[in-house]
Amino acid sequence: MSDDQTPYFVHESAYVDDGAEIGEGTKIWHFCHVYAGARIGRNCILGQNVCVTNDVVIGDNCKIQNNVAIYAGTVLEDDVFLGPSCVLTNITNPRAQVVRHSLYEKIVFHRGTSVGANATIVCGIEIGRYAFIAAGAVVAKDVP
Repeated sequence: MSDDQTPYFVHESAYVDDGAEIGEGTKIWHFCHVYAGARIGRNCILGQNVCVTNDVVIGDNCKIQNNVAIYAGTVLEDDVFLGPSCVLTNITNPRAQVVRHSLYEKIVFHRGTSVGANATIVCGIEIGRYAFIAAGAVVAKDVP
C-alpha cells in the first residue's frame, strides 16, 4: 500500500515485490502484481488485475487496462496503450509437460502503440511507432 512518502500509488490489494522499480506518479490498481525486476516508468496506469513479471520494461505514460499479463522480456516504450484483456504470449510452442523458460520470446511495443481490447499479440515480434492494433486482432508478424 502507498504511504505519504511513496511517489506512486499502489492499491491496498495490489502486490509490488521488493526489487520492482516504479516511476513517480504511476498508479497501480486493484489486484495487480508487479514482480521483482520489473521496471515501470513515470505516470503510468495499471488497471485491475494486471500482472507485470520480472525483466519487463514499461516506459513513461503507458496505460495498461484491466486483465493484462506482461511477461519477461517484453518492452513497452513511452506512451503505449494496452486495451482490456489483450493477450501477450511468451512462447510460440507451449506444452504443458515441458518446461521451456529458455525459449521465451519478447515483444517490443514502440512508442505510441495502441492495442485494442482482446487483441492477441504473439511473441517474437515488434509493433512499430504509433501503430494501432484493432480490438480482437491476432498479430503474429511484425507491424511497421
